[in-house]
Amino acid sequence: MRICVYGAASSEIEKNFIKTGEELGRKMVEHGHSLVFGGGRNGMMGAVARGVAEKGGKILGISPKFFEENNSEISFLNCTEFIHTETMRERKRLLDENAEAFIISPGGIGTFDEFFEILTLKQLGRHNKAIVIFNIDGYFDNMLKMMQVSIQKRFITEDCIELYKVTSTVEETLDYIENYDPMDIDLDKVKIR
Repeated sequence: MRICVYGAASSEIEKNFIKTGEELGRKMVEHGHSLVFGGGRNGMMGAVARGVAEKGGKILGISPKFFEENNSEISFLNCTEFIHTETMRERKRLLDENAEAFIISPGGIGTFDEFFEILTLKQLGRHNKAIVIFNIDGYFDNMLKMMQVSIQKRFITEDCIELYKVTSTVEETLDYIENYDPMDIDLDKVKIR
């Protein structure tokens, strides 16, 4: 399965995130999966890609040309295939189109943007792929609380939280993706009425 992993590009994040990202990459290959990601060599992106590369897995990197124009050392060099896009929007579209499932690993503004876009698209019935929030060390706890507030205030339906799974281990993350059944999700229930 082609799994898109979203996550930080920062080289300054704590080592435990990096270690867990590398483990995720290795386990993905051991389970027969390939990686689709934003092409970065640092942070969570680089960690997962290194883990996949270490086990000889397939890696598709997708990144805008302007990143490399500003920094020639930003991209992960050991990708099986690399696509350069003109814009961030094109990058996100290609990440979505080339993935069969999504893992949201710890990240910043770009990662939040990617998560909420694929969540919105799922709510609107544009896809029904597995979405996992990989909540390493409780990183996403506050975001998940915000989702609960949105439910309490009736900005989103309670059923919306069925559109994604929150996990805290690599094994739990891959188990959810591998056993995901789109028929278990009733997309009509999550629409705001």
